Amino acid sequence: MKRYVNMADISDGRYYSSGDMIKAGCIGCGSCCRGMGRSILLDPLDIVRLVTRLGSTFEELLKDKIELNVADGIILPNLKMTETSDCCAFLDEQNRCEIHDIRPGICRLFPLGRYYEQDSFTYFLQVHECKNSHPTKVKIKKWLEEPELKRQEAYISRWHYFLKDIEQRLDAKNDDSLRRQVSLYILQNFYMKAFPANGDFYELFEARVEEAERVLHGIMT
Repeated sequence: MKRYVNMADISDGRYYSSGDMIKAGCIGCGSCCRGMGRSILLDPLDIVRLVTRLGSTFEELLKDKIELNVADGIILPNLKMTETSDCCAFLDEQNRCEIHDIRPGICRLFPLGRYYEQDSFTYFLQVHECKNSHPTKVKIKKWLEEPELKRQEAYISRWHYFLKDIEQRLDAKNDDSLRRQVSLYILQNFYMKAFPANGDFYELFEARVEEAERVLHGIMT
Protein backbone atom coordinates (compact mmCIF):
# COMPACT_ATOMS: atom_id res chain seq x y z
CA MET A 1 0.00 0.00 0.00
CA LYS A 2 1.41 3.34 -1.04
CA ARG A 3 2.03 6.10 1.47
CA TYR A 4 2.40 9.69 0.34
CA VAL A 5 4.41 11.22 3.18
CA ASN A 6 7.49 13.28 3.81
CA MET A 7 10.28 10.80 4.59
CA ALA A 8 11.83 13.29 7.02
CA ASP A 9 8.68 13.03 9.14
CA ILE A 10 8.62 9.24 9.49
CA SER A 11 12.24 8.04 9.18
CA ASP A 12 15.74 8.74 10.39
CA GLY A 13 16.56 10.11 6.95
CA ARG A 14 18.67 7.15 5.89
CA TYR A 15 18.20 4.38 3.34
CA TYR A 16 19.50 0.89 4.04
CA SER A 17 20.39 -2.35 2.30
CA SER A 18 19.88 -5.78 3.86
CA GLY A 19 23.49 -5.86 5.02
CA ASP A 20 23.18 -2.70 7.10
CA MET A 21 22.58 -2.43 10.83
CA ILE A 22 19.48 -0.80 12.33
CA LYS A 23 18.10 -0.35 15.83
CA ALA A 24 15.09 -2.62 16.31
CA GLY A 25 13.66 -5.11 18.74
CA CYS A 26 10.38 -6.56 19.99
CA ILE A 27 9.11 -6.26 23.56
CA GLY A 28 6.01 -8.36 22.92
CA CYS A 29 3.49 -5.59 23.56
CA GLY A 30 1.37 -6.48 20.53
CA SER A 31 0.83 -2.83 19.59
CA CYS A 32 1.86 -3.40 15.99
CA CYS A 33 -0.73 -6.19 15.76
CA ARG A 34 -3.66 -3.99 16.78
CA GLY A 35 -5.66 -1.32 15.04
CA MET A 36 -3.93 -1.84 11.69
CA GLY A 37 -7.14 -1.70 9.71
CA ARG A 38 -6.60 -2.94 6.15
CA SER A 39 -2.93 -2.00 5.94
CA ILE A 40 -1.33 -5.46 6.26
CA LEU A 41 -1.53 -6.42 2.60
CA LEU A 42 -0.65 -9.97 1.67
CA ASP A 43 1.40 -10.93 -1.36
CA PRO A 44 1.22 -14.36 -3.06
CA LEU A 45 4.12 -15.79 -1.01
CA ASP A 46 2.35 -14.80 2.21
CA ILE A 47 -0.70 -16.79 1.13
CA VAL A 48 1.39 -19.79 0.07
CA ARG A 49 2.98 -19.91 3.51
CA LEU A 50 -0.35 -19.56 5.28
CA VAL A 51 -2.24 -22.22 3.33
CA THR A 52 0.70 -24.62 3.56
CA ARG A 53 1.16 -24.28 7.31
CA LEU A 54 -2.52 -24.17 8.21
CA GLY A 55 -3.59 -26.86 5.75
CA SER A 56 -6.19 -24.45 4.49
CA THR A 57 -7.29 -22.84 1.24
CA PHE A 58 -7.48 -19.19 0.28
CA GLU A 59 -11.27 -19.36 0.43
CA GLU A 60 -11.18 -20.86 3.93
CA LEU A 61 -8.85 -18.10 5.16
CA LEU A 62 -11.42 -15.57 3.97
CA LYS A 63 -13.86 -16.83 6.61
CA ASP A 64 -12.08 -15.22 9.56
CA LYS A 65 -8.35 -14.64 8.97
CA ILE A 66 -8.11 -12.42 5.90
CA GLU A 67 -10.37 -10.15 3.86
CA LEU A 68 -10.47 -8.48 0.46
CA ASN A 69 -10.27 -4.72 -0.01
CA VAL A 70 -9.25 -2.22 -2.65
CA ALA A 71 -5.61 -1.14 -2.34
CA ASP A 72 -4.23 1.37 -4.83
CA GLY A 73 -7.12 0.62 -7.16
CA ILE A 74 -6.80 -3.19 -7.17
CA ILE A 75 -8.62 -5.74 -4.99
CA LEU A 76 -6.05 -7.50 -2.78
CA PRO A 77 -6.16 -9.55 0.44
CA ASN A 78 -5.09 -8.23 3.82
CA LEU A 79 -4.91 -9.60 7.35
CA LYS A 80 -8.21 -9.17 9.14
CA MET A 81 -8.57 -7.42 12.48
CA THR A 82 -11.03 -9.01 14.93
CA GLU A 83 -14.29 -7.17 15.58
CA THR A 84 -14.08 -7.51 19.35
CA SER A 85 -10.50 -6.41 20.13
CA ASP A 86 -9.39 -4.91 16.79
CA CYS A 87 -6.28 -7.10 16.74
CA CYS A 88 -4.84 -9.44 14.16
CA ALA A 89 -6.75 -12.71 13.93
CA PHE A 90 -3.48 -14.55 14.59
CA LEU A 91 -2.62 -12.73 17.84
CA ASP A 92 -3.20 -14.90 20.92
CA GLU A 93 -4.21 -13.83 24.45
CA GLN A 94 -0.55 -13.50 25.49
CA ASN A 95 0.17 -11.02 22.68
CA ARG A 96 2.08 -13.69 20.78
CA CYS A 97 1.84 -14.29 17.06
CA GLU A 98 0.50 -17.77 16.33
CA ILE A 99 2.22 -17.80 12.93
CA HIS A 100 5.44 -15.98 13.79
CA ASP A 101 7.76 -18.21 11.75
CA ILE A 102 5.60 -17.73 8.63
CA ARG A 103 4.40 -14.20 9.40
CA PRO A 104 3.63 -12.02 6.37
CA GLY A 105 6.33 -9.93 4.75
CA ILE A 106 4.98 -6.63 6.09
CA CYS A 107 5.06 -8.04 9.62
CA ARG A 108 8.66 -9.23 9.15
CA LEU A 109 9.56 -5.80 7.86
CA PHE A 110 8.18 -3.73 10.76
CA PRO A 111 9.40 -1.20 11.89
CA LEU A 112 11.16 -0.95 8.54
CA GLY A 113 9.53 0.24 5.35
CA ARG A 114 10.48 0.02 1.68
CA TYR A 115 11.28 2.96 -0.57
CA TYR A 116 10.78 2.02 -4.22
CA GLU A 117 12.67 3.61 -7.10
CA GLN A 118 14.34 2.56 -10.36
CA ASP A 119 12.74 -0.91 -10.45
CA SER A 120 14.11 -1.79 -7.04
CA PHE A 121 13.84 -0.65 -3.42
CA THR A 122 15.83 0.25 -0.34
CA TYR A 123 14.81 -0.03 3.30
CA PHE A 124 14.12 2.80 5.70
CA LEU A 125 13.49 2.83 9.44
CA GLN A 126 10.15 4.15 10.70
CA VAL A 127 11.09 6.00 13.87
CA HIS A 128 7.65 6.64 15.39
CA GLU A 129 5.93 3.29 14.93
CA CYS A 130 7.42 0.82 17.44
CA LYS A 131 6.74 1.18 21.19
CA ASN A 132 10.16 -0.24 22.12
CA SER A 133 12.10 2.70 23.56
CA HIS A 134 15.38 0.78 23.91
CA PRO A 135 15.98 -1.10 20.64
CA THR A 136 19.25 -2.89 19.99
CA LYS A 137 21.38 -3.05 16.88
CA VAL A 138 20.63 -5.84 14.45
CA LYS A 139 21.49 -6.52 10.83
CA ILE A 140 18.49 -6.14 8.55
CA LYS A 141 18.88 -9.55 6.91
CA LYS A 142 18.83 -11.15 10.35
CA TRP A 143 15.81 -9.12 11.39
CA LEU A 144 13.82 -10.20 8.32
CA GLU A 145 14.51 -13.91 8.81
CA GLU A 146 13.99 -14.71 5.13
CA PRO A 147 15.72 -17.98 4.12
CA GLU A 148 16.39 -16.77 0.57
CA LEU A 149 16.52 -13.03 1.06
CA LYS A 150 18.03 -11.99 -2.29
CA ARG A 151 15.42 -13.98 -4.20
CA GLN A 152 12.69 -12.67 -1.93
CA GLU A 153 13.80 -9.08 -2.51
CA ALA A 154 13.80 -9.60 -6.28
CA TYR A 155 10.32 -11.12 -5.99
CA ILE A 156 9.02 -8.20 -3.92
CA SER A 157 10.29 -5.73 -6.52
CA ARG A 158 8.77 -7.74 -9.35
CA TRP A 159 5.38 -7.90 -7.64
CA HIS A 160 5.40 -4.21 -6.73
CA TYR A 161 6.21 -2.94 -10.20
CA PHE A 162 3.87 -5.45 -11.84
CA LEU A 163 0.98 -4.08 -9.76
CA LYS A 164 2.13 -0.50 -10.30
CA ASP A 165 2.05 -0.96 -14.07
CA ILE A 166 -1.46 -2.44 -13.88
CA GLU A 167 -2.64 0.39 -11.66
CA GLN A 168 -1.36 3.02 -14.11
CA ARG A 169 -3.01 1.27 -17.05
CA LEU A 170 -6.32 1.00 -15.21
CA ASP A 171 -6.20 4.63 -14.14
CA ALA A 172 -5.67 5.63 -17.76
CA LYS A 173 -8.67 3.54 -18.86
CA ASN A 174 -10.95 4.77 -16.04
CA ASP A 175 -13.26 1.78 -16.53
CA ASP A 176 -14.77 0.22 -13.38
CA SER A 177 -15.83 -2.94 -15.20
CA LEU A 178 -12.31 -3.45 -16.54
CA ARG A 179 -10.87 -2.81 -13.08
CA ARG A 180 -13.06 -5.55 -11.60
CA GLN A 181 -12.11 -7.94 -14.40
CA VAL A 182 -8.40 -7.36 -13.88
CA SER A 183 -8.70 -7.62 -10.08
CA LEU A 184 -10.52 -10.95 -10.41
CA TYR A 185 -7.81 -12.23 -12.75
CA ILE A 186 -5.09 -11.32 -10.23
CA LEU A 187 -6.97 -12.93 -7.34
CA GLN A 188 -7.62 -16.12 -9.25
CA ASN A 189 -4.13 -16.56 -10.71
CA PHE A 190 -1.93 -15.38 -7.84
CA TYR A 191 -3.97 -16.17 -4.74
CA MET A 192 -6.76 -18.67 -5.34
CA LYS A 193 -4.85 -20.92 -7.74
CA ALA A 194 -2.46 -22.93 -5.56
CA PHE A 195 1.26 -23.00 -6.26
CA PRO A 196 2.51 -26.63 -6.44
CA ALA A 197 4.06 -27.58 -3.10
CA ASN A 198 6.95 -29.45 -4.73
CA GLY A 199 7.95 -26.59 -7.03
CA ASP A 200 10.22 -23.58 -6.65
CA PHE A 201 7.89 -20.75 -5.68
CA TYR A 202 10.00 -17.96 -7.18
CA GLU A 203 10.28 -19.71 -10.56
CA LEU A 204 6.58 -20.55 -10.58
CA PHE A 205 5.70 -16.99 -9.65
CA GLU A 206 7.82 -15.54 -12.45
CA ALA A 207 6.11 -17.82 -14.96
CA ARG A 208 2.70 -16.62 -13.78
CA VAL A 209 3.73 -12.98 -13.93
CA GLU A 210 4.98 -13.36 -17.49
CA GLU A 211 1.72 -15.05 -18.50
CA ALA A 212 -0.30 -12.39 -16.68
CA GLU A 213 1.54 -9.62 -18.47
CA ARG A 214 0.59 -11.14 -21.82
CA VAL A 215 -3.02 -11.73 -20.84
CA LEU A 216 -3.57 -8.37 -19.18
CA HIS A 217 -1.87 -6.52 -22.01
CA GLY A 218 -4.53 -7.98 -24.30
CA ILE A 219 -7.33 -7.09 -21.91
CA MET A 220 -6.23 -3.52 -21.26
CA THR A 221 -5.20 -2.40 -24.75
